[in-house]
Amino acid sequence: MAAPRGAFSLRGEQIDGSFQHDGHTYLLEAKWHQGKTQADDLRIFEGKLQEKAAWSRGLFVSHAGFTEKGLDTLGRNKRVLCMDGLDLYETLDRRLPLGDVIVRKARKAVETGRVFVRVRELFL
Repeated sequence: MAAPRGAFSLRGEQIDGSFQHDGHTYLLEAKWHQGKTQADDLRIFEGKLQEKAAWSRGLFVSHAGFTEKGLDTLGRNKRVLCMDGLDLYETLDRRLPLGDVIVRKARKAVETGRVFVRVRELFL
């Protein structure tokens, strides 16, 4: 992972950050709320990606996780990967390189259409 950038704003939209990894530029959205992330938040982030270059990707990190409806609404053919607090814990606890986690999440999303696959499933 390279060239991290902190939060920035463009034409009234807030982006929590961006980074480059494995030849792709990712926009970052992070939610540290108590409740699970709802469909509206995921749709808004996907909309931000739609306004950017076609090759841009997004990483949405939600400490509390995601509602099933939210993930279903986001659906397939999106450029968003999702991580929750348990994924972050597993990544740190098992000393997994974050770059490896992102590569495996991206590959699984391409192969299955699932934007959220737990780290536990990716690193059996």
